[in-house]
Amino acid sequence: MNTSAAGVLRGTPFHERTGPLCQAANWRRWAGHFAAGSYEPTHEREYHAIRSAAALIDVSPLYKYRLAGRGAQALANRVVTRDVSRQAAGQVYYTPWCDAAGKVRDDGTLQRLGETDFRLTSAEPTLKWLHENARGLDVDIADETERVGALALQGPLSREVLQGITDADVGGLRYFRVMTARIGGVRTEISRTGYTGDLGYEIWVDAADAIPLWDALAEAGEPFGLAPAGMLALDMARLEAGLVLVDVDYVPAHRAIIEDQKSSPYELGLGWAVAPDASNFVGRAALRAERARPPAWHFRGITLDWDSLEDAYAEVRLPPQLPGMTLRDSVPLYSGGRQVGYASSRGWSPTLKTYLGLAHLRADSAAVGTELEIEVTVEHQRRRARATVAKTPFFDPPRKRATPGAAPRSAPGAAPHTTPRATA
Repeated sequence: MNTSAAGVLRGTPFHERTGPLCQAANWRRWAGHFAAGSYEPTHEREYHAIRSAAALIDVSPLYKYRLAGRGAQALANRVVTRDVSRQAAGQVYYTPWCDAAGKVRDDGTLQRLGETDFRLTSAEPTLKWLHENARGLDVDIADETERVGALALQGPLSREVLQGITDADVGGLRYFRVMTARIGGVRTEISRTGYTGDLGYEIWVDAADAIPLWDALAEAGEPFGLAPAGMLALDMARLEAGLVLVDVDYVPAHRAIIEDQKSSPYELGLGWAVAPDASNFVGRAALRAERARPPAWHFRGITLDWDSLEDAYAEVRLPPQLPGMTLRDSVPLYSGGRQVGYASSRGWSPTLKTYLGLAHLRADSAAVGTELEIEVTVEHQRRRARATVAKTPFFDPPRKRATPGAAPRSAPGAAPHTTPRATA
C-alpha cells in the first residue's frame, strides 16, 4: 500500500538500521517513505564513498511491479520503447515509456527474471497504467513496492564487498545483467545496475529479510570503507553521470499542464532506447514520425567557464560561490543575446573539478562545443557567465562496464559506450 497520498510517511524495510544512522535527521520524502538526504551533517564523505570506496544507498521507495504469465512479454512490449522479444532471461533493460503522442511518462528498468517473469521499476506510480494496457492479455500484475526492499551498492570497491559474501559468481556478472544469489544466507536478486555512473549493483530482497541483508553488507564492507549514502550524494553522482531525473530534468507527460512541458525520448537523449520497428508499443507511431524529422530540442551537458564565473563575482569583490549540492532550478541559457534553452540540473563536481550541468537546448545551439551564456545570480543581481555544450556522461570510468576475465563490451540493455575523456 502506498501511503503518500494520505501524507503519511513510513520507513523502508531498512529503516531499523538507516534511522539510527541518520545523525543529521535530514529526511526527505520519496514515494511516501522516509529517505535520508544525508546521514551526516554534510554529504561530502558519502559522495566520496561512492567515488573512491563503496556506498550503500536505500532505494526501496522505487515502485516495483512484477509481470508474470504467458502474456507478460506481450504487456512489456506494449508499454516500454525497447524490443522485449530480444531481451534474454537474466538481462536488464533501461527504458523510457511514453503516452500515445510519444512523450515520456517515466523511465526505469525492466528485469527479465525468467521466460515469463519480469520486474519493472519506476519513479512514478504505474500500476493503473499497466492494467489499462494489459486488457486481453493473460498476465498477472503485482505491486511489489512494499514487499521488496532494494539497496544500491555502488563504488569502485563494490565488487570486492560482494564477492566474499555471495554464493554466486558476482565477479562474472556483466553490465545490465541480473542473477539470483544468497548474501549471508538471504536469497536476493543482484543486478549490475545503478544511478551513479560507476561500478555498482542493486540488490533486491524480500522485505522480511532486509535487516539481515543490511547487516551482512555492512560487516563485509567495513574493511573497504563502506558508508551509507543519502539522496544528496546520489544526486551529485547522477549529475556527473549525465542521468536524467524525473520532475527535475523532465515533466512526466501525464502530469504536464501544457504541451511544451512534455519531452520525447529523442528530446531527452534517449533515442538509443527506442526500437521503432518493435511491436506496437504505446507511442510508436508518433516516435516513428518524429524520427523522420530533425528534433527541435536536444538534451546536452554543459560546462561553465571558471574564469568567466570568477569575473562575475569579482565585480562585487567576492570569490566564486560554488553549490554544495546539485541545484535543480531552471536557469536560462543564451546565445547571441537570444535564449536558446535552460539548464535543469547543475552543480560542482568534486571529482572532475568542474562546474557542470544538464540542459535542454534548441537544435541550432546544441552542437558539442557551442559557446553559450548561462544566467548566474551574484549578490542578488542577474549576470551571465560563459558555458560550453558538452557530451555526457561527464564521468564514465571503464570499470563501470568491465567484467574481470572477460572482454569488455557494451551490454544490450545499457546506453552506448562513451569513451572516457581527459576530463573524466
